[in-house]
Amino acid sequence: MRLSILLRHCAIVVCAVAANIGFEGSAAAALPSVESFFQNSGVNGALLSPDGRLVALRAANKEHRLTLAVLNLETMKLSPVASYNDGDVGEFDWVNEHRLVFSMADLTKGKADVHVGPGLFAVNSDGSGMRQLVERSHYLVSAGDAPKLLPWRTYLLGGVGARDGNDVFAVQVEGYGKSVDTYTTLLRLNTVNGRAEPVEVPLHAVKWLIDDAGVPRVVVSEEGAHRIVRYRDTAGGQWRVLTQFEHYVGAELEPVYLAPDDTLYVRSYQGRDKSAIYRYDLAHDRVLPQPVAASDDFDVYPGFVHNQRGLLGLRYSIDAEITQWLDPAMAALQKQIDALLPVTTNRINVALRAQTPYVMVTAFSDAQPFVYYVYNTATQKLLKLGGEHADIDVKQMSQKDFIRYRARDGLSIPAYITTPVGAPKKPLPMVVMVHGGPYLRGGFWNWNPETQFLASRGYVVLEPEFRGSTGYGARHFQAGWKQWGLGMQNDIADAARWAIAQGIADPKRICIAGASYGGYATLMGLVNDPDLFRCGVDWAGVTDINLMYSVSWSDASDIYKRHGMPILIGDRVKDAAQLQATSPLEQAARIKQPLLLAYGGADERVPLVHGEKFYDAVKAGNPDVEWIVYPEEGHGWAMAKTRIDFWTRVERFLNRNIGQP
Repeated sequence: MRLSILLRHCAIVVCAVAANIGFEGSAAAALPSVESFFQNSGVNGALLSPDGRLVALRAANKEHRLTLAVLNLETMKLSPVASYNDGDVGEFDWVNEHRLVFSMADLTKGKADVHVGPGLFAVNSDGSGMRQLVERSHYLVSAGDAPKLLPWRTYLLGGVGARDGNDVFAVQVEGYGKSVDTYTTLLRLNTVNGRAEPVEVPLHAVKWLIDDAGVPRVVVSEEGAHRIVRYRDTAGGQWRVLTQFEHYVGAELEPVYLAPDDTLYVRSYQGRDKSAIYRYDLAHDRVLPQPVAASDDFDVYPGFVHNQRGLLGLRYSIDAEITQWLDPAMAALQKQIDALLPVTTNRINVALRAQTPYVMVTAFSDAQPFVYYVYNTATQKLLKLGGEHADIDVKQMSQKDFIRYRARDGLSIPAYITTPVGAPKKPLPMVVMVHGGPYLRGGFWNWNPETQFLASRGYVVLEPEFRGSTGYGARHFQAGWKQWGLGMQNDIADAARWAIAQGIADPKRICIAGASYGGYATLMGLVNDPDLFRCGVDWAGVTDINLMYSVSWSDASDIYKRHGMPILIGDRVKDAAQLQATSPLEQAARIKQPLLLAYGGADERVPLVHGEKFYDAVKAGNPDVEWIVYPEEGHGWAMAKTRIDFWTRVERFLNRNIGQP
C-alpha cells in the first residue's frame, strides 16, 4: 500500500495541534449516519516503542481494512509496515525498539466463515524482516517455512518482559475441552529465527506474571472449580502455593502485577465489601493491611503504568476512569495535559526506557471516541495522531451520567443514564439497555456506539448495574445469585420506574433491550412487566436456562455447568420449579408486545436453537415479532455490515413503537 493512501485514509496528522480540541458543527446538522457509529474506521490503537522514538499505529484504510504503520517521532516519517487486501491487522505489540509482532483477523467475515487462526507475524519498524511465526493456513510465507511454523492454536502473550531482545512469550493451547481442565504450554519465541522453547511453569495455568528478566514468577492455574495461585522466587526454586479458592464465586486473592523491585501487588477484599489493591508480603505469606488503591463504592480492577524505574501509577474505573499517580512528576504531567485537553479523560502511557521527551496520550469522554496524541514534555506541545470513528461530530453526542436508585427491597443500584443532547425538558421515550454477562460490569463512562446511536435518535438510554453485576462490591454481586428473572429483573424494572418518577421517561414509551443475558432480561421484562415495557429488542439472548445446561454444542464447559451454574444461576434439580417459572420459553405465550429478535447462526455461547424455539413459541400468539438470523455471525456482531443492518432495523422498530408521537 502506498504511503500517500495510508496517510489519506488513516486520518493520521503529522503536525502540531492547538491546545484545546475544537469541535465544529451546527445544531441543525443532519443526524449522524448509522455507518459513522458501526463502521470499522480511523486510527484504532497506538503504542509507543520501548525507547520512545517510534509510534506503532493500527488504522483503517479506504477499504476499511486495519493496517499497521510506524511513525518516527524525530523525522515525522510514516512507514507502512503491514497491510492486506484480504485481512486485518489484529493484536500488535513491540518486541524491542525496532521490531513488532502482530496477529491477523478478517473483520469482513463472521464466525461461521472464519476457518483460520490469528497466526503471528513479526516485522521491523521499517517494514523489513517480515517473518511468519504461527501458521494460519493461507498466510504461509513460503512452503519451505511451513514445517517451522508453530500450530495455529498458539497465541501472543503481550505486554510482558523488558522488551530488549528478539523474544516474545506465547501460549500454546495443548488441551482444552468441555470436560477437561485447560492445559497450555508457555513458550519463549524468537521473532527473528522462529525458534520456540517451552518455559517451565505449573500445568493448567491461565495467567502468568513475568519479571523483566523474562522469568515467570507468579502463575494462576485452574483445576476443576478451583484457582490456585503459585509463586517462585528469583533463584528459580520450587513453586509454592500462596492460596487457592473456588473461582466461580469470586477471587479471594488475585495477583495483578509484579514490580521491577519484586513487589507483588494483589487484588483482595481483606474484610472489606469492595476489593482493593494491596502489597503482598512474600516473606511471611500475607497481605499487607494498608491498601495501595481503594474505593468505598467500587471494586478496583487496575492497570499499571510503569517504566524501568518502577511503578508510576495505577489506572482504574470508579464512576469514571482515574489514574492514581504514585510518582509526583507524573502527577504534575497529568495536570499539564489535562489543562490542554480539559473536556476529556486523558490516559497517559510512557516508554519503558525513554530516550525522548514523548509520552502517549489517549483522550476520550462520554461524547468523544478515542483520540490518540503524542505529548512532548520538553516543548509542552501535543501532536494529534488520529482517532476512532472520525465521522462522529462530538457536538451531536449526548451526556452520560452515573446515578444510583433504590430497588424495591432497598438495595442501592448503580446505573448510567444518557440523555439526548438538546432534548426538551419533558418526559422522553426511553430504552432500558440491559448488559450481558451477567456477572460483569456493564457500564463505563466512555463513548459507546450503541448508547450514543440510540441517544442520537432521541431516546434516553438507561443502563442499570443490577444485582449480580461485578465492580460494585461482594454484596452486590452475591445478591444476584440465583436471581435470573427475580431480583435481578426487579432491579431493571425499578430503574424504569425511577426514570418515570424523575420525569425523565414517558411511561407509555419505554422499550427494553439487550444481548445475551440482556436478551434474556428483555424477554422476562416483557413477561413480568407488560404495563411498563412497550416493546423489546433481544439479540443473541438466552431463552431458557435448562437449554444452557442441555445444549451439547454450546461452549459452556462441563466444569462450569457442574460447579458454577448451580451456584450462580440455579440447580437443574433443586431449583427446577424456579427455572421453569423464569424461563422466557415457557412463558412465551404471555408476551404480546412488539418484539425484535436477532440471532447468530454460528453462535456457540447461545446457540441458535434458543432463538428458534422461542420464535416458534411466541409467534403463535403475537403477530408483531420481527425475526432475523445472521448465518455467519457468532455471539455478537463481528462484521460492520451486520452491525449497520441490525441497528438500522432497531431504529425502524423503535420509531414504529415508541418514537415521537
